[in-house]
Amino acid sequence: MTDHPELGAIMNERRRLINLAYRLLGSLADAEDVVQETYTRWYGLSREQQEAIVSPGAWLTTVAGRICLNLLSSARARRETYVGEWVPEPLPDPREWLTGRPDGGTLDPADRVTLDESVSMAFLVVLEEMTPAERVAFVLHDVFRYSFAEVAGVVGRSTAACRQLASSARRRLRAAHPPAAPAARQARVVGDFKRAWETMDIEALVGLLDPAATVVADSGGLASAVLRPIQGAENIARSLTALSGRLRDLTFLESTVNGRPGLIAQEAGVTVSVYAFEVSGDRITHIWSIRNPGKLRAWR
Repeated sequence: MTDHPELGAIMNERRRLINLAYRLLGSLADAEDVVQETYTRWYGLSREQQEAIVSPGAWLTTVAGRICLNLLSSARARRETYVGEWVPEPLPDPREWLTGRPDGGTLDPADRVTLDESVSMAFLVVLEEMTPAERVAFVLHDVFRYSFAEVAGVVGRSTAACRQLASSARRRLRAAHPPAAPAARQARVVGDFKRAWETMDIEALVGLLDPAATVVADSGGLASAVLRPIQGAENIARSLTALSGRLRDLTFLESTVNGRPGLIAQEAGVTVSVYAFEVSGDRITHIWSIRNPGKLRAWR
């Protein structure tokens, strides 16, 4: 059997589909499953059906987008039973991306997500608060630059309705987060935070945190999980310093988390926690802590 003459072009869509699905779902594992299902449906078509599709890339995007929309609709019910807070899966800098899989295979370079503002943890968390239709319409149009007519074909609503969905999503983003500090300043603040935490300097920690700062931890039900967000600079500083005994065997390293300065904690050379930050001005406004082992495979 010979390969389809456009097989290369079809497979070249994989990275774009992974990037789209990760932004829509906040999970690399789920994104990979979506792309696998999308290709399964493509190869389930007859040769005649494939050749009748004018734009295979558009067809793949539509199918992947609809699968994501269905998953987002069911994810809310699943997350109601999730133990603790749910935080999107953190991603390392592509240069630090480990290629080993738990099953002994290798991670396809096409599965690596392009890191930009649309995958910052702050951005993904706001996406989580949107309705599934808002999220799909906004990401397809504002991030991937699909026309509203194309978005309508994925969402199953009119072009005008999709414009409204994207507009509503933009308002949510503007209201939720102030403009981010320049990258160099973010890195300096995160570095200062690391040193203050390592030395258990409560006064320095409080000074680096916005008075209304919030910490959200996702441990996926692990023992000693922090089940609810911690709010307020002083409460956060006390909670961090109370962990001194547990942190004795950990090494903290500055790293890139979803394209922004962050921290990782390693035990015996293995990453066991990832910390993403939102910095506004000279203060940290949000910290997201991820310990769920299922979300750290790209770091291992």
